[in-house]
Amino acid sequence: MSVQSAAADVDVDLRQLFASLGRNWLRILVFVLVVTGLAFAAASFATRHYKAQTQVEIAPRESVYTRPASSNPDSDKPILDEQGVATQVQIISSNEILKQVAQKLGLSRLSEFDETINMSSLSRVLILLGLKNDPMDVPADERVLKKMREKLNVYGVEKTRIIAIEFSSEDPKLAAAIPDAIAAAYIAGQGAAKSESNTAAADFLAPEIADLSKQVRDAEAKVAAYRAQSDLLIGGNNSTLATQQLAELSTELSRVRANRAAAEGTAESVRKALQNGGSLDSLPEVLSSDLIQRLRERQVELRANIADLSTTLLDNHPRIRAAKSQLADLDAQIRSEAQKIMKGLAMQADAAKSRENQLVADVNTLKAASAQAGEQQVGLDALQRDAAAKRQQLELYLTNYREAASRQDRNYVPVDARIASPASVPSEPYFPKVGPIVGAAAAASLLLAAVFTLLRELFSGRAMRPASGARLEPIDEVAMSPAAYQEPSNRLEPAIADEFANRASEASRPKTVAQTPAQPQPAAEVEPVAKAEPAAEPESLAKPEPVAKPEPMAEPEPVVEVRRPRSVLGEIDVEKAAEKLIASGAARAIFVSPEGDEAAASAILVAREVSDAGLRVLLLDLTASGAASRPMLDSGLFPGITNLLASQAQFSDVIHADLYSDCHVIPVGTADPVRAMRAADRLPIIMQSLTTAYDLVVVECGPADAQGISRLGGEATEVFLSMLEADDEVTQAAVKLIESGYPDLTLVTPLGHEPPGNPVPGRRSAA
Repeated sequence: MSVQSAAADVDVDLRQLFASLGRNWLRILVFVLVVTGLAFAAASFATRHYKAQTQVEIAPRESVYTRPASSNPDSDKPILDEQGVATQVQIISSNEILKQVAQKLGLSRLSEFDETINMSSLSRVLILLGLKNDPMDVPADERVLKKMREKLNVYGVEKTRIIAIEFSSEDPKLAAAIPDAIAAAYIAGQGAAKSESNTAAADFLAPEIADLSKQVRDAEAKVAAYRAQSDLLIGGNNSTLATQQLAELSTELSRVRANRAAAEGTAESVRKALQNGGSLDSLPEVLSSDLIQRLRERQVELRANIADLSTTLLDNHPRIRAAKSQLADLDAQIRSEAQKIMKGLAMQADAAKSRENQLVADVNTLKAASAQAGEQQVGLDALQRDAAAKRQQLELYLTNYREAASRQDRNYVPVDARIASPASVPSEPYFPKVGPIVGAAAAASLLLAAVFTLLRELFSGRAMRPASGARLEPIDEVAMSPAAYQEPSNRLEPAIADEFANRASEASRPKTVAQTPAQPQPAAEVEPVAKAEPAAEPESLAKPEPVAKPEPMAEPEPVVEVRRPRSVLGEIDVEKAAEKLIASGAARAIFVSPEGDEAAASAILVAREVSDAGLRVLLLDLTASGAASRPMLDSGLFPGITNLLASQAQFSDVIHADLYSDCHVIPVGTADPVRAMRAADRLPIIMQSLTTAYDLVVVECGPADAQGISRLGGEATEVFLSMLEADDEVTQAAVKLIESGYPDLTLVTPLGHEPPGNPVPGRRSAA
């Protein structure tokens, strides 16, 4: 965004906007009073409606004293979840119950429920003209039910087992009588349904019990006869004797086999250790021997003694040789004792093997007997299951029959519902509420009138004012001769261009330097005057938007003399470079620093100057060492452009704020530069995105050539060459850039730059 476009913006004058409410207060007040009066009249003459509510609790009414002791305590509980309560809500609002209530209270004789009674003349005319349906075409019962449903509201109270029955009517007594009658009809219907169910159950169970009693006797007789014929003796755990003995022998056989396997495995481990000369310390049976433990302790003492003697005697000394001989004898004794342990384990394994063979023979004998008993047990189990099932069914039928018969005889049918709160006659109507209606009408009318007034003021343009440029800080301008602004592009002087051409003639002859227009060299010592305008100004700065008019002063400020270095190659300072970017409305500024990292200070200072002027500025550091971003972030460990090119970060991760200004910066980054440069073709897309988001994108390229900065260019691009000293390196770099298609190249130097006023230390310093 350029300065010209920013000056054309407008802001909303909030003071002028809200002042329109005060100017139109009478119109707003009249509108509010009219709407409030109409609402009060409508609420006062409206028909009064009264509402009453009856609450029904859905819960089991059976007690522990009336419930049979043998039955399940939870068997009589109804479904009390959300679906169960919702089902009862539908039953309460069913047509059957509403018809009973309407017939009991005679609602069909009331004009409130039947519009055919006392029909108005207007309704009759509308019916004759066909603009309204004739209610006489609908049966009377349906007309009453329709009106009742319009006034009835049945719902389950959230997170409870309470069903609320609400009814509204023009008669307060009727509003309370109807929900009570609906609740009473619902409870009576539930009781009748339970009574009918008990009677049907008793009639069904009586003949079934007689048949089952005979079947149970026959089944039990068959079981007794089969058991006596098969000679099936029952032992412990309700199993045959042969099966029980087989199980015991199988358990003993498993234990003997486990002991044998353990003894054989231990003996084999000791045998391998003795044969291979391995260590016997890991065998629990060897370590548990008291003799071996004492021999081990003696070994430890001898080894300690040998170690002590070795400190003063040689290995062939008689005492050391004697100690080693004793140590060898102890090892032989330990191995001999281990062989004895191995023989003992082998004998245990042989004994376990003999016991195992005997048990296997006994198990095989019992298997045959158990198999025969198992075949006979199959038939017996079938007869027992049949007899048990019939007896269980008979007991269940007897229990249910006794309960149903007792309830039928005593006419005891507890209903799983009760009226928790009967309806009371309402004393005040629920509609219309005059106070809330009038208050809501007054508030709504006031809000609508205020919004309409504000929108009209806003669309009329009277509440708009030019955007303030107070954020722009004044830039010290240097008083120069009128010829200094003859060409706003700041091209090189003819003499300097000839010098560039002569120095680069050996490599290639420049074609654009000779055509560079003349620009006089500024004086070595100048006196900056606050806001001094040059004699001839570029068109973009001829009529700038006024930023902040200075107050008239009684006495003029004294002119402070500041000495700046003399321009050698036609370079400009940081302030002039910032002025040029602002005046031209440039979107991109590319800085080339052939002298290395120290010259990168120009890009930093220019970016901060433009940012201080109120523009959104971002500096992109493309140097190898991070010379442009490190002074702005005080570190080089932030993610940056290499991370973005390597797809390791997003824009929000690589954009950081300058610690000393409002400028933003994208550092070099921490990713692998080789991997990042593989995606260098994405640089134009990245530059386009940054140009869209920022007013100016400053790119520090370091000692790059024309081919290196070709991907960074675009519309409204200015190219700068940063210099510290006027040497051959700077001259050759300038000539090459001009020859490569950048004739408007501008030289800028950070030398002699002083922040205006008393800035915070480090605010505009590049280092």
